[in-house]
Amino acid sequence: MAARITGLTTRLITVPLLRSWGAEAPENHVIITELTTDDGGTGHGFSWTPTIGPQAVKALLDHDIAPFVAGMDTNPETIWDQLWKRLHEAGGGGLTTIAMAGVDLALWDLRARQAGTSVTGLLGQRQESVEVYGSGVNLHYTLEQLVEQAERWVAAGHNAVKIKVGKPELREDAERVAAVRQVIGPDRLLMIDANQRWDLAHTFRALDILGEYGLEWLEEPIRADDLWAYRRLRKHSPVPIALGENVHTIYRFRDFIEAEAVDIIQPNIVRVGGITPFRRIVELARTHSIRVAPHLLPELSGQLALTLAEPVSVEDVEDASFGQLGILAGSSPVRISNATGTIRLSSAGLPGLGFEFAGASPLTPAPDTSALESKGNRIEYSNS
Repeated sequence: MAARITGLTTRLITVPLLRSWGAEAPENHVIITELTTDDGGTGHGFSWTPTIGPQAVKALLDHDIAPFVAGMDTNPETIWDQLWKRLHEAGGGGLTTIAMAGVDLALWDLRARQAGTSVTGLLGQRQESVEVYGSGVNLHYTLEQLVEQAERWVAAGHNAVKIKVGKPELREDAERVAAVRQVIGPDRLLMIDANQRWDLAHTFRALDILGEYGLEWLEEPIRADDLWAYRRLRKHSPVPIALGENVHTIYRFRDFIEAEAVDIIQPNIVRVGGITPFRRIVELARTHSIRVAPHLLPELSGQLALTLAEPVSVEDVEDASFGQLGILAGSSPVRISNATGTIRLSSAGLPGLGFEFAGASPLTPAPDTSALESKGNRIEYSNS
């Protein structure tokens, strides 16, 4: 007889970023979930949002999701489909799928723990390592700070890097892209991300100028909802088009792929709702020969990348991983090699997702954060 869910509890952590992402995003929020079953099993997961809605996500989990999943068996695929239908009235994606990730990740963690292996082992590891590219939320950096960051990426062994664009003057974007290209040299890949700051006309003007620097992709230049504009853009762009961090459902990914509006998709495992929908989206991309580059969260996306049939590249935003932010109870389940610019499993990983957050139980006191506080940072915990 299959185990059944007996409880779901949550805890919110707010942690300042070691390198601020700008005035609008100085911190990240992690909603930690703990799921229990009638056979004594426990699974740990999380939801994540850098800016908007952590309290709303926690409220969905506490008031709408926890009562609904109580008594269900622990099959993550079955629960995901039923839960998505249940929450669809509140929106098919966004806060709803972010909240759903907290359950889905806990269920996969539980399943792998019960099998005595990692999630990577449970799904089947297909790659020994995958490429990792250096990234940063750096539009607010001075040119000198940006150049210094690019130099750190080169020193860290990255064979590909990504920077933000979207300054008020295109001339300034060109100056910054040119400076980074000079630092990284002609052989490393260079990607740029406009974070939805442009319209279609400005994007074409930008491509005329920035395309001269040998770009691997242009990411999310236009509002992510504007399928019509992306279809036109990709038809005429000399640079591959990437998007997906703000696409939340397999249906929307299908729309962009079938409209031939994208070259590289970038699903965020939490924003799409967890491992269950992420795997479906990746299979959709594979059958259409579309490249995949998971968005952020290297402790999670790095593990999943190792299970995929096709090699992918994983994003590592400088000093923004959970381990670097100091919110893990132990070591990271993955490690990034400075020698090869790749990510692989660490021998220190635990069963399941391979890590637990500091103070994993809602009843456990918050850990000593003096090391972070000495840097002028703080970690805030909330169970309410």
